Amino acid sequence: MKYSQLKQWIDESEHTVFFGGAGVSTESGIPDFRSENGTFKALEKYGRSPETLLSRTYFDLRPEVFFEYYRENLLVTDVQPNPAHYALAKLESMGKLSAVITQNIDGLHQKAGSTHVLELHGSISRNYCMKCGKTYGIEKIQESTGVTRCECGGIIRPDVVLYEEELPLDVFEEAESEVMNASLLIVGGTSLAVYPAAGLLRYFHGDHLVLINKSSTPFDMKADLVIREPIGEVFSSLEI
Repeated sequence: MKYSQLKQWIDESEHTVFFGGAGVSTESGIPDFRSENGTFKALEKYGRSPETLLSRTYFDLRPEVFFEYYRENLLVTDVQPNPAHYALAKLESMGKLSAVITQNIDGLHQKAGSTHVLELHGSISRNYCMKCGKTYGIEKIQESTGVTRCECGGIIRPDVVLYEEELPLDVFEEAESEVMNASLLIVGGTSLAVYPAAGLLRYFHGDHLVLINKSSTPFDMKADLVIREPIGEVFSSLEI
């Protein structure tokens, strides 16, 4: 019944937006470093939480440890999109999905075929020298050891938003606009606990809010439909 209701709303909506988090990628085999297990592993090996290891302060003070942790836990490339990624790309190609807003940095939405993807937290695929500004692909970080450096001597950092850093204003403002104009907002694979990204929901004034997440969220009571199932399974069942 819930799946048929969601399918009906997608068919009827003139402006659908998808907002997703880590749960969209975990079904592709990418571990959530913020999970209980991810936190335990970080504390056991480094004596620090993931939030500390991936903070701007720690990047500046201990870049060699940052890069070691980053390569081990975030630089995951041997994975493929799952049914949710492919279904969203197909909806976009059909003119039924206006935008994908994602907190993920893995590029799997683009790999599946989505073109209008708003990456709130950046991407592991983009890297740049902090000294001269030269840009590099993901291979530069993968193939180096220790602190990755540019030919000019500057540190090459991933174009991802670290803890203590602000989200890119242009991307966030475009995401706000998409949510404000959406008639159907589908939120999936996120506990809606990470701000300011989760704050995007306050801009939604459309017809239907759908939450797809295996655990409860602070916005469940405000949703028109809550589905507590794996997001890939949900989109597979829609037969888009």
